[in-house]
Order: sequence, then structure tokens, then C-alpha cells
Amino acid sequence: MKSNRAYIKMTERFSAKNYQPLLVVLAKGKGVWVWDVEGNKYLDMLGAYSALNQGHCHPAIIKVINRQASKITLTSRAFHNDRMGPFLQRLCQLTGYEKALPMNSGAEGIETAIKIARKWGYYKKGITRDCAEIIVCENNFHGRTIGVISFSSEEQYRNGFGPFTPGFKIIPYNDPQALREAINENTTGFLVEPIQGEGGVIVPDDGYLKECYDICKKNNILFIDDEIQTGLGRTGRLFAYEYEDLRPDILIVGKALSGGFYPVSVVLCDNYIMDVLHPGDHGSTFGGNPLASAIGIAALDIIIKEKLPQKTHRIGNWFINELRKIESPVVKEVRGKGLLIGIELTEKARSYCEALVKECILSKDTHEFVLRFTPPLVIDRRELEWALPRIKKVLKSH
Repeated sequence: MKSNRAYIKMTERFSAKNYQPLLVVLAKGKGVWVWDVEGNKYLDMLGAYSALNQGHCHPAIIKVINRQASKITLTSRAFHNDRMGPFLQRLCQLTGYEKALPMNSGAEGIETAIKIARKWGYYKKGITRDCAEIIVCENNFHGRTIGVISFSSEEQYRNGFGPFTPGFKIIPYNDPQALREAINENTTGFLVEPIQGEGGVIVPDDGYLKECYDICKKNNILFIDDEIQTGLGRTGRLFAYEYEDLRPDILIVGKALSGGFYPVSVVLCDNYIMDVLHPGDHGSTFGGNPLASAIGIAALDIIIKEKLPQKTHRIGNWFINELRKIESPVVKEVRGKGLLIGIELTEKARSYCEALVKECILSKDTHEFVLRFTPPLVIDRRELEWALPRIKKVLKSH
């Protein structure tokens, strides 16, 4: 079995139909390049939705995995292990927070932050039991669990999955006044993405996050920042909130925290928030396991040592400007920061992704009309220069 078609046929025979992948079967990856089972080489311009900031199969992480996997991989939280403490210390020192709670997937991180915020509201703010509300934004994407889709404004994410979890209020994104008007005595937190990635790479106005943060401080509610996709260098800063003068009360990170090897997410906050949790309140069998923790340390070290945020800021801004120079009747707008980039089209983007595959470039559409580029941050200008004429060709002639 060596053809894309054969593997696709097998997958479609046995897999649930909850995805519609592009028709390529990947078998190998290195840096920003991947190869399919037929030996064709592609430039990965998706980066597993920002989980591969360090690139495919980074040798430093492979070395750590091999060493740790031969020692111990899982202890559960019934016992301490010798890797979780150093991992959380590294992350807390890097971000400036006092406490960290490790989980696995990004959605688990969001659910964890919601639980922390609710309990803080009851035990620290004095909200009436079971009445806490968290304000969220339209067009958000925070995951796929029942709790998270309960506050999604995307009908497909909700269709057929009710009843939904109460306690959320949805307001327009990029609208501080809407936040002011939505706050009441039961509001415990405001959950927001600095840039709405899955929602179409929607970049809010300068000052939006800071104004919302100030509103939260004035009203004693928690500013909860979802940096699962935007964090760890993706936007040209270590975290996207650093573009403005604020410090989130709760910070959620994931995806690139594992360098693309293993699901790792962490919720960060200070003691006065995290201390509402007590033994038995929350947990995860795999959260903070020694293999995940060792990987997390290596993933963070690469981001810092290779100066990926600084590099991304430099070449990302250049790449966005080059994309904006492309004259095509189907291009409505080019948006983004760093290497989180969306090209909104006047036509559905799926067929353009399929055309890019023929040019040996892998990307993905989001919200139907947006072509998204989020390559590994280890990409260099020479590789982007290779991609530009091929992208231009597809946008002008497809």
C-alpha cells in the first residue's frame, strides 16, 4: 500500500466522517517540509493549526523523548514525578505567573480555566452559588467539548449536541462597550482570544484588549486569555497580549507547548486565583506526566533559544505585506500578525487549498472563505519566497 488513494480509501472505510481532509497522505516531516506516501514533497503552511511552531520532528525534542521514554512516561497524579516541577517552574518563570495547572488538550485547558473562574467567583467574589456567568465573544473557537460549544455562536458546532451548559453570555468581538453592558453582579470572567484564529483570523482594533482588561479590573472580574493558538511566538510576540499593556488574570496555553509531539496544555494564574482548588476538585490522569513535562521543557527552550517570536515578527510582517501586493479579484482582505495569517476570498477557499496542493503547498480553509497560513515558525524567508509566486499563481489564475 503506497498510494495516497489506497490510504484514503482505508481511512474513509473505518474513520468517523467528522473531518474532510485534503487528499494527501503524509508519512514524513522535517522542519517546514512534509512528504506523502508517494514521495511528493510539500511546504507545510498550516503547522497543525500552530501546534508545530518548532517545526516537524525537531531533533532536540526527539532526543528528550527518547531519553525520557526509556525511563518513565506516566505516573498519574497519585504520585509526584521528577519532571513536572521543573516544567511548571520553567513556564511560570517565563510567563511571570505563580501557579500552573497542567492538562492535555487545549479544550481541557479551557474547561479548566472555566472551572477555576467559576469557583473563584463563588469563594472570592461572593457570587451566589450556581449563578456565575462568563462573558465570551461571538465567532469564538475555544474547543469542541459540550461545555465549550455551549457558548459557540457557530451553528454547526452546536447542531444536534444539546442540551447545553448554562452560565455564558455572548457579546460581539472587538466591542468594549458590549462588554461593559453585559457585566452584572454574577459576572466572574471574560474569556477572549487576542486574535480569532479559527474564526477567520480576525484581528481586533489596537487597544481593544487593553480596554477590555481595564473594564474587567474596574468590575472585579477575571480577564481570561486563550493563547492556545496565538501564543508561544505565533504572532511575533511570545504571547499576543504583549502587544498591549496588560497581564491576563488567567492565561491558557497549549498546542506548540508540545512542539507537535504530544498534547500538552497548561492554565496559569496567581495564587489568589489558583488557591480556590483543593485536592479532588479537578484532575487528569495524563496531565503533567513525566513524558509531557520533559517535552514541554524542550519545546519552551527551543522557542527561546532560537528566538522564534522575534524571527516571526520580522518575516511575518514582511510576508503579510507581500501577500497584500497580490492583485486578484478573489482577494478581499489579508489579515494577521506574525505568522498567523488569513486571506479572505470572495469565493469559498476549499478549492484554492486544493489548487495549492498541486503547487506543493499545504494550507487549510477556515470559515469557508478564509485561506489560512500558519507555517512552523522555523520557516525562513527563502522558503516563503519560494511559496509566494505559487500562492500568487493560484490566487490569480484558479
